[in-house]
Amino acid sequence: MDEGLQESVVTISVYLIWSAGILFALNAVGFTATSMTVVLGALGIGLGFGLQAIFNNFMSGIILLFERPIQVGDDIEVNGIWAKVREINVRATIVQTYDNASLIIPNSDLISSQVTNWSFKDKRIRRNVEVGVAYGSDVALVRDTLMEVAEKTPRVLKLPKPDVIFKNFGDSSLTFLLRFWTRLEYFYAVESDVRFEIDRLFRERNIEIAFPQMDIHVRSGLNPPKNPENLVPSAE
Repeated sequence: MDEGLQESVVTISVYLIWSAGILFALNAVGFTATSMTVVLGALGIGLGFGLQAIFNNFMSGIILLFERPIQVGDDIEVNGIWAKVREINVRATIVQTYDNASLIIPNSDLISSQVTNWSFKDKRIRRNVEVGVAYGSDVALVRDTLMEVAEKTPRVLKLPKPDVIFKNFGDSSLTFLLRFWTRLEYFYAVESDVRFEIDRLFRERNIEIAFPQMDIHVRSGLNPPKNPENLVPSAE
């Protein structure tokens, strides 16, 4: 049984046991079906006035536990934040960011907002590293160098194969895109390794990494007027 399923089963079992225990205790102290109806009616009024958010989070938690679009151990992205799911409770879900901060997210946010689950079916992830080289560079050499970087960098997957895209003729550079696959848990480190190796090999092979620049061309051979006063409009 995987970690996410095990956590869901344990959580649901705990809440079922608590519910059964509460009902048994109420029955033991003399609560009848009529009394329970009154209590539920009062609870319904409370939900109508001030407990909508709590009830919404509770129902969202039940949906998360049964449908399991997000499981404990998954890597997700919410509002631009990458994090790993640590706990799914009926009111809120606790996630841990890559900076080791714990975030408590209301379950209703996970149901109503767009959430990217990078671990839903596959732990592999494709990453893109963009680099711009100066105009006049040997584009075939650039392509071969980028492919060499991908093939020799540890933890870059052999399959699917990496590839190089000649992306654009930019204002100041020829833009290339190196695309490769790696494992989700260390893609940041792999991207860094790839960039270090690109910089090293480009220096060795005299491939210039472009930077924004502006060329100014001065036209010569234009003679100024012999009578500058002619530039002033006549008052007539």
